Amino acid sequence: MSTDRQGRIRSWTLDPSRPRYRPPAGAVDAHCHVFGPAARFPFSPKAKYHPEDAGPEMLFALRDRLGFSRNVIVQASCHGTDNAATLDAIAKSGGLARGVAVVDPGIGDEELDGLHAGGIRGIRFNFLKRLVDDAPKDRFLDVARRIARLGWHVVVYFEADILAELRPFLEALPVPVVIDHMGRPDVTQGPDGADMRALRALLDSRQDIWVKTSCPDRLSPHGEPYDDFVAAVRPLVEAYSDRVLWGTDWPHPTMEHRIPDDGRLVDVIPRIAVNGALQRKLLIDNPMRLYWPGLI
Repeated sequence: MSTDRQGRIRSWTLDPSRPRYRPPAGAVDAHCHVFGPAARFPFSPKAKYHPEDAGPEMLFALRDRLGFSRNVIVQASCHGTDNAATLDAIAKSGGLARGVAVVDPGIGDEELDGLHAGGIRGIRFNFLKRLVDDAPKDRFLDVARRIARLGWHVVVYFEADILAELRPFLEALPVPVVIDHMGRPDVTQGPDGADMRALRALLDSRQDIWVKTSCPDRLSPHGEPYDDFVAAVRPLVEAYSDRVLWGTDWPHPTMEHRIPDDGRLVDVIPRIAVNGALQRKLLIDNPMRLYWPGLI
């Protein structure tokens, strides 16, 4: 962990290893963030954490080091509903990034149109109480209805213990849904544990629910080499190969006490997607369908 003079936290390694696995040309890191720079893009007054700057130049350098071609930048909760830092990073990507915004449910259609022009293709609803103070389901449903005309989707972040409570809300969403980090299941239960069974039941309930098979560093209590994560997730990738995504989660918000090596995270990919066809779906075909439709 690193703390700067202002008490801001670094949760990423400064020298990630180069992965042994080389992603296929055109691979998409479908879940990452940018922080600041705070001098230009201040943190939200409601932010629960205050990270060091991790701007687009750092993100794109990591992209190249890890062997990826594109990024999907998800608005970090520390920036609240001001998406300026995410839009700035997309604008600097040369067309190689898209974004997922966090918005006030009362946002106007004109502002939504502006986000679309800036490369946003979805909005995120966060139900982690340690990161957000309020998650009004009724207002979330209203804004979800209003993004349908843009062809966007909704990304939902929650922990496994509230999935049953969220089912009616998730089933009522009128646009495609992406589940962040598989809804944070207990991977030590294995592929047939209660959390993974509940996730599969959700995926079976609608054919337009997608899932990010990401964050072994967050989900595996045992850490590297993430064997428990691999055992739980590989069957999911095989069973839902047309609806799985993968991302680094760089710069790993709130992971300052257990900073992961991004190269080692990439090396998990061929262990959960065990052949070229599955890897292409996970890293190219599926994210391109959501974020760059028509380009594949």
